[in-house]
Amino acid sequence: MLPAQSEIQVDTAEVRVTQWRLAPGSATGRHIHEMDYVIVPVTSGEMTIVAPDGERSKAQLGAGKSYFRKAGVEHDVLNESATEIVFLEVELKR
Repeated sequence: MLPAQSEIQVDTAEVRVTQWRLAPGSATGRHIHEMDYVIVPVTSGEMTIVAPDGERSKAQLGAGKSYFRKAGVEHDVLNESATEIVFLEVELKR
């Protein structure tokens, strides 16, 4: 897998906003979310989520359809589709 591309757009005492671009065949790499976060999809698409135990699931993204997750989520995010996936990750600092 190729590495996903990330760009921090905002980083303040309250919030960090990162744009993620996953080309076909790329992945974020396994990571743990240390803060609560909101994902704001810029494009629609399907991501593959790989849990620490190797279990795989699919996540459907709809452009502009945000979702929230609590801190502690651990996974790798893969783009096994034929089109680029772009989303914003908004991490809430405490």
